[in-house]
Amino acid sequence: MPRLFTPETFAYLRALTRNNRREWFEAHRPEYARTLLAPMRALAEEFDVQFATLAPEFVGDPKRSLFRIYRDVRFSKDKTPYKTHAAMWVYHRSPGRGVGKEIDGGAGFYFHVEPGASMVAGGLWMPPRPSLNKVRAHFDADLAGWKKAVDARAIRTRFGGLNDDEPGIMLKRLPRGYDAGHAAERWLRYNSFTVSRTLTDAEVLSPKIVETAMKDFTAMLPMVRWLNRALGYLPATTR
Repeated sequence: MPRLFTPETFAYLRALTRNNRREWFEAHRPEYARTLLAPMRALAEEFDVQFATLAPEFVGDPKRSLFRIYRDVRFSKDKTPYKTHAAMWVYHRSPGRGVGKEIDGGAGFYFHVEPGASMVAGGLWMPPRPSLNKVRAHFDADLAGWKKAVDARAIRTRFGGLNDDEPGIMLKRLPRGYDAGHAAERWLRYNSFTVSRTLTDAEVLSPKIVETAMKDFTAMLPMVRWLNRALGYLPATTR
């Protein structure tokens, strides 16, 4: 397939970083629509087609999957109005929540475009307490399945294992109600369950970006499905 992103995509994002103000953005809105919004929507559609066969419970929607470019500056010292990246979320259809809704929408897959910092990721990022408790409880029900999914060779070699280097992800001690020596002690300290891989600019610009991302998402799928089972969101075999 023809490539979705072009060097102009990164050029636009770099220019937005230098000119992050409403007047500049509005003057360059056609460029934003052509070089960033249109390819992101097309990519969401491509992901949807791929997941229809791979894991039909996941949805890529050109509108609901894309994160808004507008920043929420209400509680931030940084008042620049626009994000300097683009991102989307391929989500489980049972909770049916695209981006910008409640964060308790299940585990899914993330794609991020930013000059020098593009990435793919998957899992359940910083879930609210009720969802986190469900995941922890599910360790007792299917710890073997979790270990098989998260300790898989592809997870270790391709993504380096679960992300644990962001503030707040790891607890210093076990959650209340769990004792040292618990069979899932290693995992109970996590507040978030995600894996990720950085994409080079060349990978993003390649006509094979869908194939590249889907290879990563396929490797993440057993872990993502385990997390969704814990939340009550089941796999599907058809749309």
